[in-house]
Amino acid sequence: MSSKLTSWLIGIACLSANQIIVAADLAVVAAQQVPSKQERVFDAVIEAVHQSTVSSQLVGRVVEINYDVDDFVPKDSVILRFRDSEQRARYGQAKAGQQEARARLKEAEDEFKRIKDIYNKKLVSKAELDKADTALKAAKARVEAANAKLAEAKEQLDNTVIKAPFPGIVTERHVEVGETVGVGQALMTGFSYEHLRATTQIPQAFVTAVRAHGKARVIINDASSVDAESLRVFPIADDRSHSFNVRVALPQNDYGVYPGMFVKVAFVTGEVDRLLINADAVVSRSELTGVYVVAEDGRVSLRQIRIGRRTDNQVEVLAGLEAGEQVAIDPIAAVIQLKQQR
Repeated sequence: MSSKLTSWLIGIACLSANQIIVAADLAVVAAQQVPSKQERVFDAVIEAVHQSTVSSQLVGRVVEINYDVDDFVPKDSVILRFRDSEQRARYGQAKAGQQEARARLKEAEDEFKRIKDIYNKKLVSKAELDKADTALKAAKARVEAANAKLAEAKEQLDNTVIKAPFPGIVTERHVEVGETVGVGQALMTGFSYEHLRATTQIPQAFVTAVRAHGKARVIINDASSVDAESLRVFPIADDRSHSFNVRVALPQNDYGVYPGMFVKVAFVTGEVDRLLINADAVVSRSELTGVYVVAEDGRVSLRQIRIGRRTDNQVEVLAGLEAGEQVAIDPIAAVIQLKQQR
């Protein structure tokens, strides 16, 4: 439910409480027209915002699998390992090459400094200084190449350990321990519960109003709904159905819904006056839904009504009552009063 509608209903609930009067020894409250948001409801499906399939970045043999289908995986947890002896050897070789290049660079720097000092004393030629400078630049280039080779080896070693990109649930495992996989082969599929959204389609007749108001709520069940954190209307319509895809993001929380479940989404399309009464005033008698109406002369009568949506302690009346009519908020006391007046 939207915050504005909630504020209206809280306000009307307080107003109703202040306007409760006693008529014919009964506490009554007047049915009131309340401005509220007009909504259109469409079927939707819950899906995870973050869902992905982790793939291999190398050719290797699987030696360890730590999670399986339906397991919860914390972020950055190791879900799978490859045999890494070859990658470790390359990394060690690259590390040694980097150390050697750095040592050669130190020698070149010392030699250049020595030649430069001698050159400043005019004891060697400019050619000797240029030669030392060239050797220094070559040593720096070798260090850069060694650094790049080490980074590449480190990346290859890191690729032997597969970590979870986000916290979530495993939905599919595509490999087994001992299996040799290739580059790009799928390893494991999962999704995150942290961020969910509802996806639906709306007819083109409503897309302008939905975009203009930009508000919706996801109806989990008859007694529960969640205000949308945001919604995104796709810019073009489907060329067959002429409807627009809409994604409605839910705030991060546990609502007891899971990807693939059906829900409903109510989009705000305008404003309308609704006739509201206190929910305690409504009675059910077999298939009859009604309220006890108290006339100006204090006489009580049972009136059949047709009700709509319930909101907090308020019920929308679709038919059977007029604004301003008084209804008893204690049906039991109203029945006693009704029997006494006969």
